[in-house]
Amino acid sequence: MTQTDEVRGDSGPEVAALVASRVVDVPDFPKPGIVFKDLMPLFSDGPVFRRMIDGIVAYHGADSFDVVAGVEARGFVIAAAMAYATGKGVVPVRKAGKLPRRTHSASYELEYGEATLEVHEDAFVAGQRVLVVDDVLATGGTAGAALELVERAGGIVSGFTVLMELSFLEGRRRLAPRTVHALLTV
Repeated sequence: MTQTDEVRGDSGPEVAALVASRVVDVPDFPKPGIVFKDLMPLFSDGPVFRRMIDGIVAYHGADSFDVVAGVEARGFVIAAAMAYATGKGVVPVRKAGKLPRRTHSASYELEYGEATLEVHEDAFVAGQRVLVVDDVLATGGTAGAALELVERAGGIVSGFTVLMELSFLEGRRRLAPRTVHALLTV
């Protein structure tokens, strides 16, 4: 994005601009026709990453959730930082076949294929409030599967946050009536 592009997000234009300034577009990844939004430059910039985590905590409030669930793979980075910043636990929502004990699983469509996510059956105490985080919201398939898994494992989704939402893929609409918190919406 250039400095003249209007940036918007659910935590205001300053945070949205900060996220936008660290996004690198990678054409034709993971397959031709896809423009991958690489957020690794944001993760590698300590002060900017801290600002993002602080912004998520400020939006949700540390008392609104009991545990953070991160969606594989970049959601793990956000979830771990959120858990540390708030003194909460962290639970991974993994790709199929990566968890060692009994799991719940949910399959979904991506903009470029299909996938399955899993979470341990005992990942959450019944009624535990879970903040679910991921890096990007695209079609909503991954997010919908992750939110479903949290609930099937006994958790209550208290919030869902992404660093970037690709609004043209209408993932937010697919997740309605759930609330989506996106730091940057493009």
